[in-house]
Amino acid sequence: MTYQRIACLSTEAVETLYALGAQDAIAGISGFTTRPPQARSEKPKISGFSSSRIERILAVKPDLVIGFSNLQADICRDLAAAGVEVHLFNQRDVAGILRMVQTLAALVDRREEGRKLIDELQLKVDAARARAAQWPVRPKVYFEEWNDPLISGIGWASEVIQVAGGEDIFAELAKQPGAKERIIADPMEVVRRAPDIIIGSWCGKKFQPASLCERPGWDTIPAVQQGMVSEIKSVDILSPGPSAINEGLRQISDLIAQWQERRKRA
Repeated sequence: MTYQRIACLSTEAVETLYALGAQDAIAGISGFTTRPPQARSEKPKISGFSSSRIERILAVKPDLVIGFSNLQADICRDLAAAGVEVHLFNQRDVAGILRMVQTLAALVDRREEGRKLIDELQLKVDAARARAAQWPVRPKVYFEEWNDPLISGIGWASEVIQVAGGEDIFAELAKQPGAKERIIADPMEVVRRAPDIIIGSWCGKKFQPASLCERPGWDTIPAVQQGMVSEIKSVDILSPGPSAINEGLRQISDLIAQWQERRKRA
């Protein structure tokens, strides 16, 4: 017996179930869901991300609720207390994303589709690594997840920078699961680490490169001087699902390729 009414409290679960062809099993979605676009019109929105009302989730009569991370642990605890079966994912790297796909595929009896999706994603990872292997120099990359306070990139964002041929200048912080542990207390530390590329992906709001470049002292950063400050939309990289590979990795790889071309011409 497979699950027939799945409430998805995080966006990557929705994206993955659609990719597996199991969208009919989705009973409700997070209001932050953007991928695939039709999910927003086809499925009822039943939750936020870190805040949710249990009655709205229970109203769609789920036989399984899918959540993500410690930020949804409390609502998952309350749902479990209400008698609902819950699976709380906590993937933080590319391998974890692939495991999540495999697990979801098993839960909806789409194992073959899951294997195919994993193979497709792995091919893209391998292709990005092969592209990066052609370049003798790896640019230093600063990934900004939030601007006030400054927060550097989460684990999988840091990893895809590495896969794409860059060096995350705050790789040591990327190992921390919580945003509070990834706060950069001194903005001048970014200046000191001198990134060649800056990627802004402000979670839930539009990145403003001009305001970043105007920060005191940041005009000396190579990325700012060379115009290598770009946005990757948060929906493309900050959701730990297929989009982080299909979209986030691809865009980072292209940015690094652009930097490599400029270096050659210099």
